Amino acid sequence: MKYLVVSDIHGSGYYAKKLEDIISKECPDEIILLGDLYYHGPRNPLPKDYEPKKVAEILNSYKDKISAVRGNCDAEVDQMISEFEIKENLKLDIAGKKFFFTHGHKFNIDQLPNDEFDVLVYGHFHTGFIREKNGKIFVNTGSITLPKNNTPHSYVIINDGKIYLKDIDGNIIDEI
Repeated sequence: MKYLVVSDIHGSGYYAKKLEDIISKECPDEIILLGDLYYHGPRNPLPKDYEPKKVAEILNSYKDKISAVRGNCDAEVDQMISEFEIKENLKLDIAGKKFFFTHGHKFNIDQLPNDEFDVLVYGHFHTGFIREKNGKIFVNTGSITLPKNNTPHSYVIINDGKIYLKDIDGNIIDEI
């Protein structure tokens, strides 16, 4: 099973269209969205082609493949325009490992969840990385729309027991 993991679209119609290109190229079985889907929040600049309704249309076209978690910029009203459920967190067994997917504002490499996990995958910080710490793997998808700390626009692929951090052109930035 191939998973595409994306975070922090922040309402950008431009990068939602890029996501469509990524989906077409990567052909994932499942798409995991780690929150901050439609709004940019007060700390971020207005993203390129800010069109939250367009983002919802694009995401809803993949509703049968989407699992989503709520980010700190997401509101309950976002569920009204989303044709897929937005959960607090998501736990999956993938290739014999316990994965915990979250946005990152509550749980991250410095603030661990109480749940047992092997791999913690999150966004929120807009800085992509893959790290090992105390026998656990921590993956930040970065942001597809508003990367920070001189990191590229990025996403994650989980496939055949491997985890890849990629830029929006599909180039591998890091892997484990």
